[in-house]
Parts: sequence; structure tokens; C-alpha cells
Amino acid sequence: MSAPGSGFDELSGARGDSAPPGPPAGIRTVPVGDGSTATRVVLVRHGEAECNVSGVCGGPRGCRGLTPHGVRQVEALRDRLGSTGELAGADALYASVLPRAIQTAEVLAPALRSIGADGTTGPLPTLQLDCGLCELHPGEADALSWPEFTERFGDPDWDVEPGRPIAPGGESWTGFVVRVADTLERLAARHPGELVVVACHAGVIEASMLGMLPIAGGRDGARLQLRTHHASLTSWEVEGGRWRLLAYNDATHLVTPGLPVTADQQV
Repeated sequence: MSAPGSGFDELSGARGDSAPPGPPAGIRTVPVGDGSTATRVVLVRHGEAECNVSGVCGGPRGCRGLTPHGVRQVEALRDRLGSTGELAGADALYASVLPRAIQTAEVLAPALRSIGADGTTGPLPTLQLDCGLCELHPGEADALSWPEFTERFGDPDWDVEPGRPIAPGGESWTGFVVRVADTLERLAARHPGELVVVACHAGVIEASMLGMLPIAGGRDGARLQLRTHHASLTSWEVEGGRWRLLAYNDATHLVTPGLPVTADQQV
């Protein structure tokens, strides 16, 4: 049996303030403190979009907002947040400039208001749009069906050529990841110690991991191809320049009849 104060719990710092002094910072598996002074950045993937079900590249011209089912998905998240209050009092609400993200943010906004001791709610947060939070910029591929895309631009493979633009005027995978990482770092620096909610896209969520986690080649072409669900939550804590992933793909609010959990195409 391990001696008191040793073993995994001691390495993780999981025993609480009453425990003996913990190990040096360099070998701890859980940081000191409770994160109460950190910036929290919560990324929300939009609900199911018209471009997802129609098979169209959903850039500024191709995006036609959410499907009725997508609205219900986001409403389920809103209702959950309204019940738990877990994101109440958000200090900032952002969205990409694409209609599916804007619509998602607008549906969620009522659940982000502050709640007073007497139960009264504060004003709706002001929605701020930022193109840096958009899905990969498609350039001339925008609004094309995917068969039309293949006919016009071939079949690019970002596992082989991550620096190849998706189409003329569009971004490459590496350019996209760097753009998203830079945008998120800018937002976190703008809101030190605050709670920031971002309505965005599956690609943005994957890029956040590649850009912020110590993944080999994260900003140089690595790909994860995650199954990020519509209307799911991915939460980050930012403190001292370090990004810590707290939760990924939280979609428990969709585990109800009539709201199947899906993870469809990104762009």
C-alpha cells in the first residue's frame, strides 16, 4: 500500500487543500488552483445547417442558415443552459459571420444572461461577429455542390498537401488552423478572467485543438478528423498563456427522442 501523500492522487493534486504539500509543478498532472481566475472560452458548434443536408459548400454564399431540425438542436442546448445556469452571466458572445453560426448564437443568447439573487435576469449579451471564427474560407468553391467541386477542382488531399488551397481564393488547411488559433488567442487576450461563448463550426473546434494542444505538427498539417456533433459544447480554460481543454463534444442535451446526435460535413 502506498504511504500517505503518495501515488497518483498526490501527482494529480486531487486531494484538495487539506493534503500535504504537493509535488513540484513540473511533474503535476493537475494544475494548482481551481481555475477561478482563468479565462473560459466555450465553443459551440452550430446546429444542423441547410448546407449540411443539401451537400453544398457553405461559405458566405452557400450558407442558408439552420434547418428546422438544427434549430431544435440549439433550442435543446439553450433549454439545458437555462436550467443549469452553467453559462449564465457570459461576459461576451461571438459568432462567425456565417448565417448558421449567427442563428445559433441568437437562439442561445437568452440562456447566457446573468441571473440575480432574486432570480431576475440581466440583458441579452451583445452578439459580436468575427470572420476569424468562420469555417475554412472556400474561395471559388463557395455554394458549389460537392460533385461540382470535384469536377472543377479535382480531389485535393490535405493529408498529403495540407498547404494546398481548397480552391482559388480559398484557404489551405494549414492556413485555416493558424488563422483560427490566432483569432482565439486574440479573443482570450481581450477578455482576461472572463467567460466567452463562441458560436462556430466543427473545423474551428478541430483547429482549436491543433493550435492549442501540444500535438505534433498541430499547426503544420496534422489532422484529427473529429466527429464534432451539432450544437455541442467544447470548453477551454486559458491561464498564463496555457490553454487547457476542459470538455469536448458535450451533447448530452441531444440524447432525447427525435434529436439524433450527428456529426456531418464541416465546410
